[in-house]
Amino acid sequence: MSFFPGNDPRPGDAFACDAIELMVIPNAKDIGGFEVRRALPTAKRRLVGPFIFFDRMGPAILRADKAMDVRPHPHIGLATVTYLFDGRIRHRDSLGTEMVIAPGDVNLMTAGRGIVHSERTPEESRGSPMSISGLQTWIALPEAHEEDAPSFENTAGAALPTFDSAGVSGRLVIGGFAGLRSPVKTASDTLYADISLAAGASVQIPADAEERAIYTLDGDLEISGDRFPPDRLLVLRPGDEIVVSSERGAHFMLFGGASLGSKRYIWWNFVSSSQERIEQAKQEWKTGRFDIVPGDEEEFIPLPES
Repeated sequence: MSFFPGNDPRPGDAFACDAIELMVIPNAKDIGGFEVRRALPTAKRRLVGPFIFFDRMGPAILRADKAMDVRPHPHIGLATVTYLFDGRIRHRDSLGTEMVIAPGDVNLMTAGRGIVHSERTPEESRGSPMSISGLQTWIALPEAHEEDAPSFENTAGAALPTFDSAGVSGRLVIGGFAGLRSPVKTASDTLYADISLAAGASVQIPADAEERAIYTLDGDLEISGDRFPPDRLLVLRPGDEIVVSSERGAHFMLFGGASLGSKRYIWWNFVSSSQERIEQAKQEWKTGRFDIVPGDEEEFIPLPES
């Protein structure tokens, strides 16, 4: 999804919980009929593990006369992860891929040295109201893989490991959790899990991942006596196992992984360890040197002016 212009998310109010390093209140913006909340990057925290971008789409109902139409746009130096709870999105890219992503599926698009893609409401879903709810995240690539050849992988929800025990249920999107391992492969150590708690249940978050965060989706979470409402990004302190519970039930994402160990620059849809490489990508898009998207050649998002 295109990097929309807007202010950084802001840190939340101070709280007493020692388990939380930072709380972020996402910045919300309407993008054509539904709200998107941006939790990363922020001025105080640019990455959690390899995650450099975290958007919460919806939940919303698109009216019959509305559709999601993110025109073709470029990426470098990252992998996008699209994960839906509701609705359907047609993905097309400059590799010739055309795929409709459904709830529970994972679209992993590795941009590497450069890719162009579009995301639109499928033609067969237009003309009637449609719900949309999901997440789009960007995973910055290790320096050794920033210029890899672009690639695309779709993993059906049925192929992802699931867990359901003692009121804790969910799906492992990427990495390892609860003794399970996702088949989705990434260029660095990455953790991404979809977790639901029944009323009164709790789950222990291990300290395996170097960096970890929680994004609250529905219901209130309790950590070390503090309560956190939906749509909060909670960066967990490293090195400690943390217990997350919910009195009435809740739904959240756990994500993170190994630190990249070096700085990343981000401008519009471009991520790189080199500012010069981003300037090069800007000129390449401006002068039409990226590949086109077969089946979606008529439109594109111009390079922003600033």
